Amino acid sequence: MKTETQIFRGFGKRKELNAQTAVECRFGQEVETVLSIHCSAVLTGADAGNGEVRYFGKAHFSIVYEDAEKRICRAEKGVEFSATEKDDFVFPALTARAQVACENISVRREGASVYATALLGCDISLYGEQNFEYLSGGDLIVRREPVKVITAHLVSGAAETGDEFETEFLGDILQHAETVNIGAIVCETGALIVEGEINLCVLALKGSSLISFERLVPFRFDLPCEAATYGASAEARVSVMSASIRADADETKGRCNLTAEFALSAEGCVYEEVEVDAVTDAFSAKNATSLTFATANSSGVGEIIRLVERISGKCALSGPIDFSDQLQAVTLQRAEANLTVTENGKSVEGVAMSALLVQGADGSHRGIELSLPFCVPVEANDAMISVLVWGMSARQRQEGEIEAEATLKITVQERRKISARLVKNAEEGELLPISDSAISVYVPRAGDGLWELAKSLKKSPEEVSASNPDIEFPVREGQRVIVYRRKTVL
Repeated sequence: MKTETQIFRGFGKRKELNAQTAVECRFGQEVETVLSIHCSAVLTGADAGNGEVRYFGKAHFSIVYEDAEKRICRAEKGVEFSATEKDDFVFPALTARAQVACENISVRREGASVYATALLGCDISLYGEQNFEYLSGGDLIVRREPVKVITAHLVSGAAETGDEFETEFLGDILQHAETVNIGAIVCETGALIVEGEINLCVLALKGSSLISFERLVPFRFDLPCEAATYGASAEARVSVMSASIRADADETKGRCNLTAEFALSAEGCVYEEVEVDAVTDAFSAKNATSLTFATANSSGVGEIIRLVERISGKCALSGPIDFSDQLQAVTLQRAEANLTVTENGKSVEGVAMSALLVQGADGSHRGIELSLPFCVPVEANDAMISVLVWGMSARQRQEGEIEAEATLKITVQERRKISARLVKNAEEGELLPISDSAISVYVPRAGDGLWELAKSLKKSPEEVSASNPDIEFPVREGQRVIVYRRKTVL
């Protein structure tokens, strides 16, 4: 029995990994009380090897603190890091795309020094060839069907953006943090368009008081991609590689002009659906046939759901507070969230967090971490979640309790997976018994289609249709199928 096979050669997302690594930074003895601490991290590379992915970059720590004389000060340090994530699937031919973010940060004192430890989470996507062999024809009766396979096209680029705006008079900028919110991922002919905004959070000193404010700075990437077509699905990641804030103060007017400049990096992937004319089932009219099947798996992304939700409520606090404390600033807003699927439905559940800076009755400052939980219903089964916290404020209505409110900008992008079962190979078995009757009557199972009936009768679908032109498929219960056999006269 002669068979013909083909090989599909494509490129796609092969696997996703999640890794963590800890990065530590030491500050000197001048730090008496840490008020707020921030860590931003950027990757400078990610490589796939034998059984592991190595990623490396730089973490930037910034702290605001009081010294022994209760003066508010700032300090910054950078630390290079390198880490590996083990996985037996990984091999050098894969392309690793990764994005790193600070998931948690802690402070401890050892002797005269203060140590800041950041737990960095890294989301890794691995791309590579996705090849599979499938039966395409031969001496068999086959069922051909168009099978869809998702292929990937990687793009990347860099851009700069900035903004100028005016604020009240500031004495000094102590700390700033940037959070990226992607608002649109759109494919046009020959390009992937990525638009969004950077939420710039600034902590500043005004006299002896701390103040905070936010600014949304828009950005746009036009990433060339020959495979991009209007309406195609895509995903993208945008990272702030560097940020600089400059303040020009005018004491006479009591105002301050701020200039913010950002260097951005974007990595995107455009997904294309390719149809493969493959054999999904086959049989022989003369011999028993043993089929070997293969599964072609591919993955991409679906539609993007965007939600804006206002949340409020009582917060969990990392330390005590009372009416003698003066609330001064809310800064370093961020969120942790996951998609939760339960019997009661699907939702984005998480917590919005920030640093609340207060001044005590004795004039000293301290920072309190506040956490506000949230739960937002969504319609998604498996999705990537990102949340931007905007405009968070806090107040103390009852002594010892903090109520907060904030606006959440939630982006939900569903993961999409396609699995196709194809005939990979066929082996010829024993000869089938041949009926010597000229006509046979067959009673099929109700619901059988033309292919299922032809396979049972070991006749081509065309022969079955020609012998039974009045039968409609799928067949109904009680219907009969007539099989004619041409007799050879010796």
